[in-house]
Amino acid sequence: MDILILLLALFVLSLFLGVELITKVPPTLHTPLMSGTNAVSGITLVGALLAAGNDGSLMMVNILGFIAVTLATINVVGGYLVTNRMLAMFKRK
Repeated sequence: MDILILLLALFVLSLFLGVELITKVPPTLHTPLMSGTNAVSGITLVGALLAAGNDGSLMMVNILGFIAVTLATINVVGGYLVTNRMLAMFKRK
């Protein structure tokens, strides 16, 4: 039970830290940063796939892993589409 409270506190702390960091970034840097962090989202996707497909774990781990796979996939695809659109702006017409 103590480890659950510790992990929950770490999660809440990371949420606050993430919000603070994102709000401090100027809007002109959001697109380049999004394309740069796409690789990190790919690593997250691999970890989520491992958690979702683990047979020896609790059902809750598989459900949370599935949710993580879904969200990481949306993040990777969205980042790719934004990067593709950003690069298309620099092509000659």
